[in-house]
Amino acid sequence: MYKTFESYQPRRPHTALFNALALVLAFAAAASAQTAVVTPGTNVERASVVMTKPEPSPTPAAAPAPPQSAPPKAPKQLKLGRVNVGGSLRLRAESHGWFETPGYDDAYTFGAAQLRLRLGQQRERWDWLVEGEFPALFNLPERAVAPAPRGQLGLGASYFAASGRQDASAVLKQAFVRVKGLFGDKRSSLRAGRFEFADGTETAPKDTTLAALKRERLAHRLLGNFGFSHVGRSFDAVQYVRDNKSSNFTFVGGRAVEGVFQLRALKQLDVDFWYGAYTKPLASKRVASEYRLFGLHYHDGRGALKTDNRNAAARRADAENIRVTSFGGHYIAAVKTSRGTADFLAWGVGQFGDWGRLSHRAGAATVEGGFQPGGALAKVKTWVRAGYFRSTGDADPSDGRHNTFFQVLPTPRIYARFPFYNLMNVEDAFVQLQLKPHARVSLRADLHGLRLGSGKDLWYAGGGAFQETSFGYQGRPGGGRRGLGTLYDLSADLTLTPTTTLTLYGAGVRGGDVMSNIYPAGGRNPMARFLYAELTRRF
Repeated sequence: MYKTFESYQPRRPHTALFNALALVLAFAAAASAQTAVVTPGTNVERASVVMTKPEPSPTPAAAPAPPQSAPPKAPKQLKLGRVNVGGSLRLRAESHGWFETPGYDDAYTFGAAQLRLRLGQQRERWDWLVEGEFPALFNLPERAVAPAPRGQLGLGASYFAASGRQDASAVLKQAFVRVKGLFGDKRSSLRAGRFEFADGTETAPKDTTLAALKRERLAHRLLGNFGFSHVGRSFDAVQYVRDNKSSNFTFVGGRAVEGVFQLRALKQLDVDFWYGAYTKPLASKRVASEYRLFGLHYHDGRGALKTDNRNAAARRADAENIRVTSFGGHYIAAVKTSRGTADFLAWGVGQFGDWGRLSHRAGAATVEGGFQPGGALAKVKTWVRAGYFRSTGDADPSDGRHNTFFQVLPTPRIYARFPFYNLMNVEDAFVQLQLKPHARVSLRADLHGLRLGSGKDLWYAGGGAFQETSFGYQGRPGGGRRGLGTLYDLSADLTLTPTTTLTLYGAGVRGGDVMSNIYPAGGRNPMARFLYAELTRRF
């Protein structure tokens, strides 16, 4: 399966990257050259829409900016008789430069394509939707999994470890029926089948600032579709919703389906969850706000080797189930002032239960704030934000307790745009700048200072269960150190047509003492990078 070390020749990542980028940009140029009369892209089931990446910057709720070139009007929904027809094609070229690991593919470029096709119908009393997904991967690295603790050297390694030499598949992504006006209550609905779901998306506020905060800073923290990956995650589940103008109650229960990095994504996993949330919007003349209270119970009966800071023998001896219950909530607010719009976000969760043979007690919290100024800066829709996140880690692997915050089944890339880490056992202090200099152009830059919550715990990455045999999270020892490093990144989202977007992203990491201990060949501050170009066309 692997090339021998003697026959192995280093790749030329920059040449491969330029070729892949040229292909993506060629498709983008062809798309932007078309007229606005393109194939429709209206989503059939809006309740199931969850993002695959952070959306472009919202329009600030500050003083109105001068007129800009407006994007073309969106086309009408494509229909086949009474059936709605739609889908999307996503092309992405990824270039990974992991922390230096001699003898392995620590720098490589690969490509991916994801085609989604759906049929659906919306009636007064019921809806249905069937969606297929067809992912394909190209040029995955074959020597990018190093022995512990170095592990998988970037996302290309994760795909190869999960799927081997398989390069394409066909997936039943969604197939559900939703009944509306349940038991004569027009505000209630029940959905059953296979579908995508993300916590924090139960409502979509009318205020653009609140809507952006929910989309980019609340959704997917504990449950998500892992849409940034080329396979993603679905659930076989039942969802009950009661929604009115004053509040929303949502309940979801079901099982996770294979996928994420594994191209085979058809079977249920022995992983189930129960989630309930109550969301209430609040509004006054100058302040728009919302709070949510939620509970989540998670059960994992796979018996897969758990990722935690115990020694290997203790972990191998523990095949007991995981049962973790989480209770938490969020509050968000947007305050209009004479100088612009200020925003505030608070989110927190506490956890208890059983981590196999260990008792589990953990938690996490974040506080964030931002400002969208009026005046001259409103012309480019400036939004400046900053925040601090902290989750608990486990300081003693032998005390019979597991204190590492468990992120359950999230979409980690939303909160770690270079996803070499996630929200487990981590401190993250960040500042962020978003600009929208044109109606079709959105820019964003982030700077993150990262540390482990406990140096006696692990540096975690990944987003939860996606196959029966592997746990779904990677862990590398902190070794008593806490410094993960500094992450800086920049992205540009370009709307080429109403149904075509191009995203360019680049990130770099200056590693801390945790990385220098694991990857000594990189020196005191080993470096890593992540670049990609992505073209998405909806139809």
